[in-house]
Amino acid sequence: MTATAPALSRPTVLASTTRFFGRHASWIPVFAALAILIIIFGAAQGYFGNFLTPRVISSLLLDNAYLFILAVGMTFVILTGGIDLSVGAVMAFTGMLGASLLSQGVPVGVVVPTMIVIGASMGLAVGILVHYFDVQPFIASLAAMFAARGLAFMVSLASIKVQDPAILWLQSTRIQAAPGSWYITPTGIIALLVVAAGALVLAYTRFGRTIYAIGGNEQSARLMGLPVARTKILAYVVSGICAGLAGVIFTAYTGASYPLNGIGTELDTIAAVVIGGTLLTGGSGYVVGSMIGVFVYGTIKSVISFLGAEQSWTRISIGALLLLFVVVQRLIVARSNRR
Repeated sequence: MTATAPALSRPTVLASTTRFFGRHASWIPVFAALAILIIIFGAAQGYFGNFLTPRVISSLLLDNAYLFILAVGMTFVILTGGIDLSVGAVMAFTGMLGASLLSQGVPVGVVVPTMIVIGASMGLAVGILVHYFDVQPFIASLAAMFAARGLAFMVSLASIKVQDPAILWLQSTRIQAAPGSWYITPTGIIALLVVAAGALVLAYTRFGRTIYAIGGNEQSARLMGLPVARTKILAYVVSGICAGLAGVIFTAYTGASYPLNGIGTELDTIAAVVIGGTLLTGGSGYVVGSMIGVFVYGTIKSVISFLGAEQSWTRISIGALLLLFVVVQRLIVARSNRR
């Protein structure tokens, strides 16, 4: 009796696991990303011996708060089947404009909303180009990227230091139970709130469900009477809002703005979102997965720093992971098409 019980339970567990992943295939890349994150954590802890400390883990959120926010906006866009290459440049432009306004004595209560509204406006322009003028998202957002980068240079060719106490407070304040323990900054709290808001909107609102429907099949969504135009444009507006907010966070993080800030950040954001399990073809993905993708990206950067190796290895590692996850996505899509 006792010898046969484990033999009977193993097929049951296996069958339950297979049934779960069969019903939730879209979560497989998310779990894969989580498994890779755990493996990296375990390998780093085994190699260095002092990697999994409250200070290092807390710094992952601190150092990548702006990337979390950008990833949320990018998830909305990619879920519709689009792409937004302008987020890094918009982040730089809004940061430069905000730093310039602050240096001229404009109140921070006016500057921060202005940065976010400008980001939303650029997202709106990209969305209109994509939907009403049938411009490919790649081209429309590329044009916005060049425009935002040029505007950043128009604000100033030099770095602008930020001395506003409210902006600096966002990064310098550390909420900590005890010295050496876990800590979080206001920028980290904002990033987590944005992630939570994005996840809730996608999961529980009509806007979120319409985004998934458009990404799954835009023509079917239109025939179902869903507001395709409004939703697609709003997805880019959300991305623009996130880029403007990331400009605030990144300015607080660096304590200054520079027109060359954020170069390549759009690619880091896309990589994090894809590693987190969002299909580049749209219709499948989760904000939580994107958050895990950013953690994977940040952890690889930290490991490279611990090793004292060149940061170019971060790009190589992320590129290899991105290739792996694209292959996984293709397998999932092929499996779904066979059903």
